[in-house]
Amino acid sequence: MRNVVRAAAAWLLCLLAGFAQAQSAYPSKPIRFIAPFPPGGSSDVLCRILGQKLSELSAQPVVVENRAGASGNIGHEYAARQPADGYTLVLSNNAALAINPHLFKRLGFDPHGDFAPVAMVASAGQVLVVHPSVPAASVRELIALAKAKPGELHFGSGGKGIPSHIAGEGFKAAAGVAIVHVPYKGTVQAVADLVGGQVQLVFSDMVPAMPHIKAGKLRALAVTTDQRSAALPEVPTMDEAGLAGFRSAVWWAVLAPRGTPTDIVARLNADFGRIVDMPDVRERYASLGVFTQHGTPQQVTEKMKSDAQEFARILKAAGVEAE
Repeated sequence: MRNVVRAAAAWLLCLLAGFAQAQSAYPSKPIRFIAPFPPGGSSDVLCRILGQKLSELSAQPVVVENRAGASGNIGHEYAARQPADGYTLVLSNNAALAINPHLFKRLGFDPHGDFAPVAMVASAGQVLVVHPSVPAASVRELIALAKAKPGELHFGSGGKGIPSHIAGEGFKAAAGVAIVHVPYKGTVQAVADLVGGQVQLVFSDMVPAMPHIKAGKLRALAVTTDQRSAALPEVPTMDEAGLAGFRSAVWWAVLAPRGTPTDIVARLNADFGRIVDMPDVRERYASLGVFTQHGTPQQVTEKMKSDAQEFARILKAAGVEAE
């Protein structure tokens, strides 16, 4: 009997040792990093920056997969259905997590129940850009033009209810102007049509707008953060441009499927903290007009909840209902 007990104890120790070794060996195979928005947009670009650095830290390939569609819902639903083993991550943002639940009757995923938050990794404001043909060199001049021609100016957005749309609606309310919303399937597409002169203005993410601003194809009038952007130091804030208190911001966070082991989440959180503090990453972020961020899983959860309440109020005021 004593021998049986010893054998069982030895077997249990071996099992526990093997489990511990498997956990400490993470990652032992490639990691998939889901970008739930189209190529060329902010989420795609950030996903590739972060993925490259995570690959260097983990000594494993990190493969970025674009699964765009339905304002990010398709990529999130896909990521939520993957094994909770730390080998599938998704780069999410406040639009998908705090706005989409108010826009879609069938979301396809539960922002709180289907994911384990890993880390906050970036934030950014937007930039108000106009086509060069628009006779307005400042926000004040744009407001005056819109008041002189009500309903004749069109603003593009990446889709109904996403931050570029909400910023446009906020601008209409704050400035007291009537401009027409034109939704697209992504901010990249809205900016492309702005360059082509199909719409007159866009509250764009910094990433897709920057190349066109630098090339002189778009005119930047203001940024929506409380500080000027290092990427566009000559462009005023909305406060400086005459609309005091106007803000619009986007943040990004890494998520994993619900049930991902806490030690893996903790390791990934630490890794992303190291990544966003790397000088070359900070420099790359700054060139894109993006601020480095790092937060705990709990801080991501708290931000999701507070933003969801705020966006619910804004969307209701704008008359936007779930479809």
